[in-house]
Amino acid sequence: MSTIFGQLVIGPPGSGKTTYCTEMGKFLESLGRKVAIINIDPANENMGYKPAVDVSELVKHEEVMKTLKLGPNGALVYCIEFLEKNIEWLIRKVLNFKNHYVLIDCPGQVELYTHHESMNKITEKLSTNLVRLCCVNLMDSHHCSDPGKYLSSLMVCTITMLQLGLPHVNVMTKLDDMKRFKDKLDFNIDFYTDVLNLDYLLERLNEDNVVPQYVKLNEALISLVQDYSLVTFVPLDISNKTLLLNVKNAVDKANGYIFGGNEPQDVQSLLACAVGAVSETERTASLETYM
Repeated sequence: MSTIFGQLVIGPPGSGKTTYCTEMGKFLESLGRKVAIINIDPANENMGYKPAVDVSELVKHEEVMKTLKLGPNGALVYCIEFLEKNIEWLIRKVLNFKNHYVLIDCPGQVELYTHHESMNKITEKLSTNLVRLCCVNLMDSHHCSDPGKYLSSLMVCTITMLQLGLPHVNVMTKLDDMKRFKDKLDFNIDFYTDVLNLDYLLERLNEDNVVPQYVKLNEALISLVQDYSLVTFVPLDISNKTLLLNVKNAVDKANGYIFGGNEPQDVQSLLACAVGAVSETERTASLETYM
């Protein structure tokens, strides 16, 4: 049985998951890959792509809300648990796309990735059926404008990386929006993407929170993030091909596609991309246009 490679695209509401799947799918197709986008968000109504597989064929979010009298979040949890119990349905659907690269568009409810078990069990089942996934966790760049929101994003990313048994690439999306709030940034972009010395962030947090309990809490959270030292971000403006290529390269290394992927005919050009055609100089020059 041949291996299927792909991405599990997660992130909070508004972080750009569906847009990412649409544009990354087009970008990969332009490189010669066959792409299948799989939607497992039953509440996703505004897809900019035609899904190869849609979870609403199995369970409908609105019907669950009406039938079980659940709110939107409770119904979403039920739908994912239902998908876990009927995982063979998803596996059969995915395995129909051999020789395709899959992008899995996921719900935006972060609890599903931080402490709920269903998503972890779903990915485990896919992995045992030779579906090699990398978790692509999206974070809106606007969170950098608020020290508290940025720290919260770091915590969510850290917990998610520990909870889901997958290789991870954290992506900072909507980089083009940074120009609008750059005056609110306390540090340059590398501080936020590379997650540099967070003691400086702690100083900013403590300036805003004068209550002693908050000071201790901030210290504990900063210490937790730094002790694990797991989180960095790959910056992305979805309209910038250089940054798209940079994300693709990071994901290809994480899920092993560069070692076992079925390359299309134009092998040389794709290999140039896979091994890192974007130099650090090009990356820096590209990021400077946003600041």
